[in-house]
Amino acid sequence: MKSKYAVLASALLISVASFAQKDEIKAAEKALKKGSTQEAATILQGAESLLSNASADEKAQFFFLKGNTYLELANKNVDTDKNLALAADAYLSLVNAEKASGKAKFSAQAATSIIDIKYKLINSAIADSKVEKHSDSAKKLYDAYLLDKKDTLNLYYAASTYVNAKEYDTALKMYEELKRMNYSGKGTSYLAVNKISDKEDLFNTLAERDRAVKLGTHEKPTVEVIPSKRGEIYKNMALILVEGGKTEEAKKAIEEARAANPDDTSLILTQANLYLETKDFDTYKKLINEVLEKNPNDADLVFNLGVISGNAKDLVNAEKYYDRAIAINPKYVNAYINMAALKLDAETGIIDEMNKLGASDKDMKRYAVLKTQRQNVFKSAIPYLVKALEVDPKNDDVAKTLLNVYSALEMTAEKKALQAKMN
Repeated sequence: MKSKYAVLASALLISVASFAQKDEIKAAEKALKKGSTQEAATILQGAESLLSNASADEKAQFFFLKGNTYLELANKNVDTDKNLALAADAYLSLVNAEKASGKAKFSAQAATSIIDIKYKLINSAIADSKVEKHSDSAKKLYDAYLLDKKDTLNLYYAASTYVNAKEYDTALKMYEELKRMNYSGKGTSYLAVNKISDKEDLFNTLAERDRAVKLGTHEKPTVEVIPSKRGEIYKNMALILVEGGKTEEAKKAIEEARAANPDDTSLILTQANLYLETKDFDTYKKLINEVLEKNPNDADLVFNLGVISGNAKDLVNAEKYYDRAIAINPKYVNAYINMAALKLDAETGIIDEMNKLGASDKDMKRYAVLKTQRQNVFKSAIPYLVKALEVDPKNDDVAKTLLNVYSALEMTAEKKALQAKMN
């Protein structure tokens, strides 16, 4: 008899908890409807402890209400970041609860709110990155990915931002997730200028873009090819692994990537860069030649070879590759900028030697020779800086560098003419 009473008492306790749960949900709904959002949040916090005894339907209703409540608080600018995260977590719990129960009463209603939170998180992440709050930014981007796992670009950006935050272990986990998906990020962007805002709008498809142009709301349609991001993903994975003393793991990861994507030249570049980091110059050169055989007239590829050679202090080949990139694409502004930087880098050694000289006749003669060499360095950079400005007239960094070169060479007329263009 005693055991029956125990079962009955247990059932009564569950029943009471269930009634309490329903009452709390009703009270929270009422508070939210009358605009007392904080009161609704407080009621829901109290009801959370009763959730283990709730039915699947009650759990779904609870999470839906919780999501709505915290989203409303975020919209009222109350602890925005915290409440957006709580709302996102609640909606995800709702979706999981309804998947488990096989019913979808609230998921469809929550879908709009989920997309709203996703874009709020992305915009907030962008703002955080601008003030170098990289860790906060990365978490928000990852939360945005969890809300919409089809939008894998947010996972890629989250991983990259965790690298900026120097949280390498977290970044590596996300890169490994991207690797499992065989994520590339390669695609095509369809753009057109909005006649009202005068800004470029992005369209999902070519047909959508062309329809907007035909309707007259947009003009100046363009197509932008988005290159594969695999090279960068595996490069960062390799750098993280090498930093942790796992060089062989890094090599294996890139070999696997190449086996799965044999035509992706960005991965060969990444592999070359890894062998460069480990000072295996023979393998590095072999891989570089392999890249050139595949795409001898790819300006981006040739430019990247220039960057890799420059990083290896192989200045002769770096200059050769930048010149070749310019020959392929005469408007390749970054090739002009990097070539100018390559020329100007030679000034450092000259200045170091000049600073060590004394006041003897021999030193003064050497100083005169070095001064001429320094002037020649500046003169050699001018054509590339001028061309870079022709291609990109709004590039302030290039303009300032060219002004400094003109000043060093006492080219007053050229300096004044450039200053007039900048003002």
